[in-house]
Amino acid sequence: MNFMGIGDEAGSSLDSQIRAAQELGWKHIEMRGVEVPGFPKANFHDIPDAAFDLACAKLQENGLNVYCFGSTIMNWAKSIETPFEVTVAEVRRAIPRMQRLGTKFVRIMSFKPKDSDAITPPVVFERVREVVKMFTDAGLTPVHENCMNYGGMSSAHALEMLEHCPGMKWVFDTANPIFNADRRLPAPWPKQNAWEFWTTVRDHVAHIHVKDATWIPAKNDADYNWPGEGQGQVQRILADALGRGYNAGISIEPHMVVVFHDANAKATSDEPVRQNFVEYGHRLERLIAGIKS
Repeated sequence: MNFMGIGDEAGSSLDSQIRAAQELGWKHIEMRGVEVPGFPKANFHDIPDAAFDLACAKLQENGLNVYCFGSTIMNWAKSIETPFEVTVAEVRRAIPRMQRLGTKFVRIMSFKPKDSDAITPPVVFERVREVVKMFTDAGLTPVHENCMNYGGMSSAHALEMLEHCPGMKWVFDTANPIFNADRRLPAPWPKQNAWEFWTTVRDHVAHIHVKDATWIPAKNDADYNWPGEGQGQVQRILADALGRGYNAGISIEPHMVVVFHDANAKATSDEPVRQNFVEYGHRLERLIAGIKS
């Protein structure tokens, strides 16, 4: 099993991300957003070549392997109205960078759904299928995340996405079902159930994101918790995964200090974010040790 975390959950700067992994004794990292000295923060497939070169050198000097690219390809910030050329350009930038680092996995999504849509438009399948083919032709594995996207609208939508996109695998996020509507069911949609979603897609899972949360109806939002302390059924899911022989990547995404997709949640410094990340990692290790024992 390979432990890691999504880099910018430990701070914006590359130094903070590297330090957090070293404090945990982890040899892998999942790169998403990063601020390299002298360059503004951006996704790892979007930073300038000079910044990417510096990042590669620093990661290699510190013995860190990039297990997965947490890309923004077809994510919740884009819709099917976004020109497909934007997506193709992101894929073309990501592939050689993954190959250079020996990275095999890339997180993708399937566009932001319209609130009124419970059916996935055919163009979504077409675009995701083309992206999957571009990566698999290059010997790489795209993993679709259950998030705020068409494939994440329910476990049934996830299976439909997998069926239409051969070669694609799944990255299962334990907390995302807590705040996503279950669009298998009639409106007004209830929230999804993490266990139901997991058991539906688990045969296709090649990577796991661990975060935990509790839905708070009064504020129509979630509070994020330590692993195993929310409604994500983290312990149950990980126990099931390990019992079924899962031995791939487990990546932490705490969200407890800052939330990646929340423009209003910004940390004033990397230090509290890094400290939270390290504590979260230690708690996950203890939780898994307890499962194994």
